[in-house]
Formats: sequence, structure tokens, C-alpha cells
Amino acid sequence: MVRGILDNEPYNYSTMHYPERMTPEVLIVGPTPLYAHPGDAGADLLATIDVTLAPGERALIPTGISIALPDGFVAFVMPRSGLAAKHGVGLVNSPGTIDAGYRGEISVVLINTDLTEAFAVSAGDRIGQLVIQPVTRARFVTVTELPGTARGIGGFGSTGVAGPAS
Repeated sequence: MVRGILDNEPYNYSTMHYPERMTPEVLIVGPTPLYAHPGDAGADLLATIDVTLAPGERALIPTGISIALPDGFVAFVMPRSGLAAKHGVGLVNSPGTIDAGYRGEISVVLINTDLTEAFAVSAGDRIGQLVIQPVTRARFVTVTELPGTARGIGGFGSTGVAGPAS
């Protein structure tokens, strides 16, 4: 059981409420994506065609839906963990970004990374998840030099593989 930090009382997640702006109205044409469970971040995207992905093959799979997001929000097409873990199927461009101004059909670019087994997709299969989030637009400021940090320019692999020593 989760308890509150200050009062050590049981914490009731069902009483958490957020401002109305955190629940945007998303206009949709086509079948409505559904959240599988309360509290899920991603709503399921379904395939509208049958396709078999050979090992190493990728395909653009339509979902039959188009959306209109309010300004200040973005949608991300995300992979399904079960497809990746059980079948080696993922998304090529993950996450796929859907800007508020886009009105075309949402498609999912699936890839079969399995080296030996083909993967069959049937119309109606869950092939991705749609996550809606608020977005902050930056004001980019041109400077001649960036301020220093402890990390500096250390990039890919700069912190090593091993976890911290206990």
C-alpha cells in the first residue's frame, strides 16, 4: 500500500484530480482509440489492413483515424511493449510525433526485428499507442558559448554501462 510522505496515511490515487486543461478535447474521424485500463497513458491504435512482415521487413500500417489536437498539445505514436518483447516488433520512428496542425490519417511504421520468424498483422490488431501531452514551445536564444555543466559534452555512452558501486 502506498502511504503519504507527510502523514503516512494510505494514498488514494482515485481522488487525484487535474485541471481541465490536462484533459483536452481531441476531435477524431474514424474509430475512437480506447484506453485499455484506467490510468493508462496510451490509447490503443488498431490496424485497418492485414499484412505479414517478413524478418527485417517494415510496413506503413494505416489506423483509419485522423485527429485535431488543440493548440498546445502533441500526440505521440508509441510502441506496444508486448509486441516488442514477445515478437520483436517495434516502431521505426518511435515516438512518431503528431503536431496539432496535422489532419491526415495516422499510420504506424512497424518493423519486424526477429531474425527468423514472420509476424502477421490482422485488421483490428493493436499495433501502437497514442499518447497525448501538453507541449511547451521554446524561445531559442542565440549565444556564442553555452554555460558549463558537470556533464559537459559527454554524450553516447559517456557514463558507462555498470551501475553505481554500492
